[in-house]
Amino acid sequence: MSYTVEVRIELKKGVIDAEGETVKKSLNLLGYRVEDVSTVRVYVIELEAESGEEAVGEINEACKRLLANPVIQNYRVTVK
Repeated sequence: MSYTVEVRIELKKGVIDAEGETVKKSLNLLGYRVEDVSTVRVYVIELEAESGEEAVGEINEACKRLLANPVIQNYRVTVK
């Protein structure tokens, strides 16, 4: 069966989000009153699996091996 899985990856609390800080600074320079900007990566992955649980398991493994850095990032996998 085909599954669509969404992976949301964000920095852990306390890790500096350099890209978010740059965007925040730029928006403030343009006159927008922005207090905070955080970056988030989202992957939408389509895969074949026997069940939704198997699909999530495979993508969790992919996150640990490639998609996310568990030292500085949290990730969440959701079947759509």
